Amino acid sequence: MRKLSSLILLLALSVSLFSQKSPHGEGFKTNCTNCHNTSGWKIDLKKLSFDHSTTKFPLTGQHQAVTCKLCHNSLEFSKVGKECISCHTDMHNQTVGSDCERCHTPVSWVVNNITEIHQRSRFPLVGAHVTADCFDCHTNATSNLLLFGPLGIECVDCHMDEYTATTNPNHVAGAYSTSCTQCHNMSAFSWTGAGINHNFFPLTGGHEINDCQQCHKTPDYSSTSPECISCHQADYNATTNPNHAAINITTECESCHTTQPGWKPATFPTHNNYYQLEGAHMPIANSCNDCHNGNYNETPNTCVGCHLEAYNQTTNPPHVASQFPTSCLDCHTQNGWTPATWDHDNLYFPIYSGEHEGEWDACSDCHPNPGNYALFTCTTACHPQSEMNNEHQGVSGYSHTSTACLNCHPDGGSSKMMNKINKND
Repeated sequence: MRKLSSLILLLALSVSLFSQKSPHGEGFKTNCTNCHNTSGWKIDLKKLSFDHSTTKFPLTGQHQAVTCKLCHNSLEFSKVGKECISCHTDMHNQTVGSDCERCHTPVSWVVNNITEIHQRSRFPLVGAHVTADCFDCHTNATSNLLLFGPLGIECVDCHMDEYTATTNPNHVAGAYSTSCTQCHNMSAFSWTGAGINHNFFPLTGGHEINDCQQCHKTPDYSSTSPECISCHQADYNATTNPNHAAINITTECESCHTTQPGWKPATFPTHNNYYQLEGAHMPIANSCNDCHNGNYNETPNTCVGCHLEAYNQTTNPPHVASQFPTSCLDCHTQNGWTPATWDHDNLYFPIYSGEHEGEWDACSDCHPNPGNYALFTCTTACHPQSEMNNEHQGVSGYSHTSTACLNCHPDGGSSKMMNKINKND
């Protein structure tokens, strides 16, 4: 009976409440029993059945441990702002905006990923800047007011003091660029040594040095020329194999050399100015020692200067015995020893023209001794004595010998012989 009375009383109370204006504001539809009970209006948080996750602001992290009144200053719960700034004092004084969630979470105010967050800013932290203290750059910030307003992102915005104080080299006197990254590495922890970005003149190979004074002889580093010869004139003058100065090799060292130590390997792209490497000579273009044997000053530039042994050993035809000229290009090209040409018609006897054209098959038809092309015969295979005796009847001085034939037939024809006959008549 008592239980029934309590229910009747609660029902009556509910009807009474809904019949008047709710203290929680218009539109608040939550059932009173989710928070209140019949023993009084005081709320027992341990027995509270209201689920805040059903609202537009679920309670997570430290928000789960706070009392309702810390956020809800009045009974009209809908008047509470959902933005962090509506409850929390802005320690940054709007210098980083009002979106606290860009850096903070409901779990803690402590920011553990400041470097990652900074990567999305106008000035990503790289190199030595990763280890820098926030207050080193954000000098307006204090322990009570963390002002992280936008700063200049040029190097000199923070490092002008270093720029003006530097004397070796003197940046101001030398009118050095204030764009520090042209010379310095962002990832370095020092302004000198490994901290120098020398990409405008790569320090590689033989230039891989740490002593700046080897090249920069004066405090004004900008006066150092990037031309090879400005540092290597002495090397150029002292080189004798080949003698660079004597044969006027260019002083643009990079046209032949790389930055590898010892000047080697080297190329010689102007070789054709001295001796053209064509045909069969092309494969040895990078094997200098095949021709120069380590001595670039006394290498002959005639064919026989390199190929005398080949000339002496050739037997078909025997060049020495036949007294062939040593000017190899008369017959050969730089493509190889074969095919070769031989101006037999103009130098000796016409066999490719005149009456002998097409009348022979092999050199041995006239040169029976393959070991000596200086010896030749007209009579053995082509002009037998019986035939020639009949044709030369009445010719004064006729003799059936090889050497005699050319006296009357120097071009292989019969014109000179007929002239003799006519004179005799």
